[in-house]
Amino acid sequence: MVDIHCHILPEVDDGSRSWEMTAEMCRIAADDGIRHIVATPHCNNVYPYDRTRYEALREKLEEASEGRIEFSVGCDFHFSYENITDAIENPKRYSINGTRYLLIEFSDYSIPPNVADLLFQFTSRGMVPIVTHPERNPLLVRRPEKVLEMIDAGALVQVTANSITGFWGEKARSVAEWLLAQGAAHVIASDAHDPKRRRPVLSEARNAVARMLGEQAAEDLVSNIPQAIVEGKPLTPA
Repeated sequence: MVDIHCHILPEVDDGSRSWEMTAEMCRIAADDGIRHIVATPHCNNVYPYDRTRYEALREKLEEASEGRIEFSVGCDFHFSYENITDAIENPKRYSINGTRYLLIEFSDYSIPPNVADLLFQFTSRGMVPIVTHPERNPLLVRRPEKVLEMIDAGALVQVTANSITGFWGEKARSVAEWLLAQGAAHVIASDAHDPKRRRPVLSEARNAVARMLGEQAAEDLVSNIPQAIVEGKPLTPA
């Protein structure tokens, strides 16, 4: 399996707090069957984003995993004016593994009314925004049909694994299941932050999706599609 959203780099945001914690997260992920992780530190007004530094830590991440996991670097990209402006000029600074794919996270308090136009600024330049965990965003939970509009504008959608298994509550689970049933979820990722509560585990969600949609859909969501994203291959949204 491939996890494209994980806060596994230590002491850079609200994820792992030490290399010891990172090593434990690596062990959990590897035991779960995860073979590639995209380290995705936050990029917002609280946590400055230093791509050069994070790229330099990849080898240390692989050492922390005892060679059981491959790593690439991405970004948990806050959808703000400043970030959008810079990413349009410097897309590979933020994208997953230097590809066309970019994780984007919306504020819990406001989503721009012209969001489709803003997404088009990315897609018109060959980039593919991936909307992270809409099932956990209070605004999108109230109007999940807005997620479909974002897909129409060229975005993909990433659902959090432990939303599907109930960690974030019944509302998040029901919206995640609705998105899956609509074909409006393209990848499942852990959004892991630690080894205890928000763990880097995908297998439980994968098995739940297999029961809902079948084995092929489950394998696509945790393996085939995220692998293609990491490799920068083109995808056709469902």
